[in-house]
Formats: sequence, structure tokens, C-alpha cells
Amino acid sequence: MIPPIASNFVAGKSAPQALDHVASLNDDGVNGILNLLGEHYEERPPADEDADAYVSLIEDIAGSGLDCCVSVKPSQIGLDVGDEVFVDNLERIVAAGDDHGVFVWVDMEDYTTTDVTLDAYERLVTEHDGGVGVCTQANLKRTPEDLERLAPLPGKVRLVKGAYAEPKSVSYKQKERVNEAYEDCLELMFERFEGGVAVGSHDPAMIDHARALHDEYGTEYEVQMLMGVREDAQRDLAAEGVPTWQYIPYGEKWFSYFYRRVRERKENALFAMRAVLS
Repeated sequence: MIPPIASNFVAGKSAPQALDHVASLNDDGVNGILNLLGEHYEERPPADEDADAYVSLIEDIAGSGLDCCVSVKPSQIGLDVGDEVFVDNLERIVAAGDDHGVFVWVDMEDYTTTDVTLDAYERLVTEHDGGVGVCTQANLKRTPEDLERLAPLPGKVRLVKGAYAEPKSVSYKQKERVNEAYEDCLELMFERFEGGVAVGSHDPAMIDHARALHDEYGTEYEVQMLMGVREDAQRDLAAEGVPTWQYIPYGEKWFSYFYRRVRERKENALFAMRAVLS
């Protein structure tokens, strides 16, 4: 059993529990992005098993009628084993998503994985004419150039600030500089992306900036937030008519995710404390 505080951030150990959580979100107008917890496998069998689990999850989502999609970490489906293992498993997941009408997001991990992740995304989103999205991180200095590359493609791009401890040579370290980079990247996306913009942020200032850019450029956008973080704001945004998605982790590996999520940012620790007190 997952302890009550962790259950604020993780939707159970099984896919049925996660889907039940999505159903409750949908009642409030919020959509779900399901992520089976697991990453950094160094052998192929567990990577293949999690890829199989995603294919089964996609089939379950398709039969549920829920407003829901999936999000996959490259290292979870074999990137640490080899690029070809990652690409093979991602291709299977994307094909299942295409067959069943379920959108597939590809998460972004540390900067050393950016090229192989974007290469795989570009090929698959082109072959499937959409139905796939990828995450980019505003704290990386290379991201504006990556966004220029991604702008003509038919998929979606999620912009987050970035949570990995990257070297100073490739990333911005100061909070103010990361915020500035996020705003600049958002402006580029609203100006150039025809398929819409996914704003992956809990920061009210960034969400307000996206709203202003939408008013200026007319580009459609959605907001994505984590389970357990500013859930009242998620419901409020959905009620305003802003497409709102909650990123929902689930699975047996819940503890390491919960521990990392609370530690990686001071703000998340405060959210966890508030969850305890409430």
C-alpha cells in the first residue's frame, strides 16, 4: 500500500488504479497523462517488459473512453542498453498508440540523451503523421535551436523548465535566467508552432505568459502539471476552457519517484508539507 502522503503524487501501483484516478480527473474536466514508473534499465528484458506494459496500457485506455494518453522515459525502454533497443521499443509503443488513437509523449532526460531522443521522435512523428509528442527543457542552452528544428513537424512539444543537474557549460543555473529562457522559448513556440504548445509548468507567471501569447498569436495551447501539485489550479484552468492535463505516475517503483520529486525542488517539498497538513 502506498502511504497517504505519497498517494498525493502517485496514482497507485497498478494500471486499473491509475485509470480510476483519470476517471475522477475527467469528471472535473482535467485530462490524464499516464507514466509507468521505471528508468535506467541496463539490461534489455525489463525494458522490453515495460514497453509491453505500455502497449497493454494503450489498449486499456482505448477501451476505457477516458481522455488520457501516455508518457514514456527513454531510459525506461532501453536507452541505457543501446540506442537501437530504445528506438525499437518506442516504435512499438507509438505504433500501438497510432492503432488505438492514443497519443504518446516521449519524456526528455539528461542532456546526453537529447540527440537520440529528438532523432527518434522526428522519424516516428513523421512516419505516423503526428500522434507523438516530445519534451524540451528551457534550462538547456541548445533548446531554442531544437525548437526551430521541431517547429515544422506534425507532433506536439512540451516545454518544461528542466529538473536535471546539468553542467554549467550546457545549461542555465540561476532561477531567473531559466525563467527568462522559458519565456523566450514559449514566445518562439507560440509564433512558430502550428500544432499547438504544451506548457509544462506550475509557475503562475509562465501560465499567464502563455495566455498572453495565445491572445497575441492565436496559437492553441494546453497546460500540463504534475499529480499532487496545484490541483486546484488545474481544475480552475479546465473550468476556464484551457485544455489541462495532469501527469500521473503509477507503478511499483513509486518510492524512488516520490523521494526524487520532493527533493529536486524546494517548491515540491513545500507542496508535500501542505499535503501532510491538509
